[in-house]
Amino acid sequence: MRETNPLLETHELPPFERIEASHVEPAIDELLGRSRSAIADIEGVTAPSWANTAEALEALQDALAQAWSPIGHLHGVADSDALRDAYNACLPKLSEFRTELGQNDRLFAAYETLRSSPEYESLPPARQKAINNTLRDFRLSGIDLPKAEQKRFAEVSKRLSELSAKFSENVLDATQAWSKNVTNEIELAGLPDTALGLARQMAQSKGLDGWLLTLDFPLYLPTQQYCDNRDLREEMYTAYVTRASDKGPNAGEFDNGPVMTEIVNLRQELAALLGFANYAEYSLATKMANTPKEVMDFLEELARRSKPAAEREFAEVCAFARDGHGLDTLAPWDLNYYGEKLRLARYDVSQEALRPYFPATHAIQGMFEVANRLYDVTIEQTSGWQVWHPDVRCFDVYRNVSGGSGRELIARFYLDAYAREHKQGGAWMDDCRARRETPQGTQLPVAYLTCNFTSPIGDADALLTHNEVVTLFHEFGHGIHHMFTRVDVAEVSGINGVAWDAVELPSQFMENWCWESEALAFLSSHHETGEPLPDALLCKMLAAKNFQSGMQTIRQLEFALFDFRLHMETAAVDGSRIQSVLDEIRSTVAVVPAAGENRFQHSFGHIFGGGYAAGYYSYKWAEVLSADAFSRFREEGIFNRQTGERFLEEILEVGGSVDAMDMFVAFRGREPDLESLLRQDGIIE
Repeated sequence: MRETNPLLETHELPPFERIEASHVEPAIDELLGRSRSAIADIEGVTAPSWANTAEALEALQDALAQAWSPIGHLHGVADSDALRDAYNACLPKLSEFRTELGQNDRLFAAYETLRSSPEYESLPPARQKAINNTLRDFRLSGIDLPKAEQKRFAEVSKRLSELSAKFSENVLDATQAWSKNVTNEIELAGLPDTALGLARQMAQSKGLDGWLLTLDFPLYLPTQQYCDNRDLREEMYTAYVTRASDKGPNAGEFDNGPVMTEIVNLRQELAALLGFANYAEYSLATKMANTPKEVMDFLEELARRSKPAAEREFAEVCAFARDGHGLDTLAPWDLNYYGEKLRLARYDVSQEALRPYFPATHAIQGMFEVANRLYDVTIEQTSGWQVWHPDVRCFDVYRNVSGGSGRELIARFYLDAYAREHKQGGAWMDDCRARRETPQGTQLPVAYLTCNFTSPIGDADALLTHNEVVTLFHEFGHGIHHMFTRVDVAEVSGINGVAWDAVELPSQFMENWCWESEALAFLSSHHETGEPLPDALLCKMLAAKNFQSGMQTIRQLEFALFDFRLHMETAAVDGSRIQSVLDEIRSTVAVVPAAGENRFQHSFGHIFGGGYAAGYYSYKWAEVLSADAFSRFREEGIFNRQTGERFLEEILEVGGSVDAMDMFVAFRGREPDLESLLRQDGIIE
C-alpha cells in the first residue's frame, strides 16, 4: 500500500514524528495546486461576500499554513541537510504563490466590492479589519503596478525569501563550525560548575576527553563572564563576532557579506517599485510609527537621554579593571568579565548565585501561576503529542469559567527550552495554528515557544539563571498574546495582524513579574532545600537590576539605528557601505569601542534572516508601551485581578483586530509616556 503523506492529512496537531524531508516538496506542490484551483473558484464568484470570498480564502491559506508551519519550525530546531534542501526548494514556490495572490486583479476587485457593500457595514470589527488589511496588503504586493513591474516585484520577492534563508543557514553553520576541546581544566579556571558540566557533557557526546567549548550561548556567555583565561576569552569572542563573515577562524567559509548586500539592494528596489522613498518608509506602512522621521526622532531622543548614564557605567568598569586588577585598557573580551566582577563587588550577587533557586520545572510552574493569578487560566502539561525532540514539553491552556462551574480548553503550546546541535540560537515564539472559526467549530490557537537555555546535566533538572527566567517569561508573553485571543478571524487573531512595533508589548510586559518579590516567592525554589529566594539575596538582585542598564540601552539603540539608517539608504550599497553605516552609528552613539574585526552585522539575523528589517526599533518602542502598561499594575497591585482582566480584554484578547494605539489607550487611558521606560531602567529617578 502506498504510504500517505502526513503533511497532506488533517491533523489537530502536527505529526512531527512521521514527517520526513521527502514529504515536504510533494506536499507543498499538491497544496499549491489545490490552492490555485480554489482561488479560481473564488474568482468566479459574482456577488462577493464574507463567506464566499474572505472566509474561503482564509480556509485555503490556513490549510497551506498547517503544512508549512511544522516544516519551517523543524528547519529552525532540528535542521538536517535533507530538510534544508527540501525547505529551500519550497521557498521560491511559496514566494511565487504569495505574489500571485497579492497581484490577483480579480481577487482585489472582489475585496473592493466587499469593502463597499452593505454587508461590510454589518460585519464585526475583526472582519472589517481583516478586509482592510487585505486591501492594504494587495497594494503592498504591487497590485497597482504595470505587468512588467509586477513581474519584477515577484522576482525580487522570491529572491529575498531565498536570501533570508541562506543568511540564517550561514549563521547556524558558522556557529557550529567552531569548537575547542580543552583537556586541561586549569585553562577553564573561573567557569561555574554548570558551564563545566555542560562542556564535559558536550565532549562526551562527541567521544572526546575533557571539555568541549562551542559558540552556543549557554557556553559562550559564561566563558566571557567568568573564565579567568584571557586568551581563551579573546579566542571565543573573536570566533563569535566574526561568524559568517570574511574575518575570524572560518573567514570566508560562510560569508554573509554578499548575501547582506543583495538583500539591502533588493529591498530598496522593492520599495521603489511601490513608490516609497526607501525601504524604511515601506516597512512603516504596517506599523504604529507613521514616518521614518518619527522613528529616528524617537531613537535619537532615547540615545540622548541614555548616553550619559552609559558613559558613566563604562568609565566605572574601566576604572574597576584598572585600579583593582591592573588592566589599563579594557578589550571587548574583558567587558563582560570585569563587568561581572564589578557587579559582584558592588552588589554581592551573580547569575550563578541565583541559578540554584530556579530549577526549570519549578520556574515554569511559577510562570503558569502568574498567568493564573492575572488571567484566571490553568496550564497543564500533557502527553500524547508527537514531538521533534525528547526535550520538548507540551501544554494545554484552560480558561476557568466564571462562577467556578468548570473550565474551557482555549489553546495549546510546545516548549522547546534547551540549546543543542542543529538548532538555531536565540529565543522566539511562532504560531503553529491560528484561532479561526471553521465549519467543524473553533480551531484553537497553538504556539511554539523556543529557547536555548543551559540544558540539564544528566538526570537532574536544568537550573536556570535569572536572565534565562526573564527570557522564558518574554517568550511566554508572546505565547499568551497568540493563545488568549478571542478573535475568530485568522488574519487578525492572536499575533496575526498586530503592528510589528507593538508585537513586543505583551512579551516585555510579562518580564516585569520576574522582578517582583511577591512573584519570586513562588517562582523560586532552591533545587536542594526547596526554600524560596532569601530576602537578602532578593534585595541584592533588585539592587543590581539596573546595573549597566544605560550601556544595555545604548547597545540596543546602536542595533536599531544601524537597521533603520541602512534601510533609509536610497543609493545602491555594498559591503563597505554597510560597514560604514554601522561605524557611523557607533561613532555617535556607542560608548564601548568595537574590535576592528567585529562583524556583528554578518549574524544580525533579526533584520537579515527574520522579520525585523527597518523594524528593530520596535523593541525599544514596545518597551515604552510595556513599561507604561505595567506602571498601572504598580499603582493598582501587581496581581490585581481587575487590572489583569482589563489587560486581557484590551490587549491580549483583541489580537490584531484593533489598531495598536487605540488598543493601548483603551487600557492605559492615554498615549504612552517615554518617561516610564527611563524610570523603569533607572536612567532617570
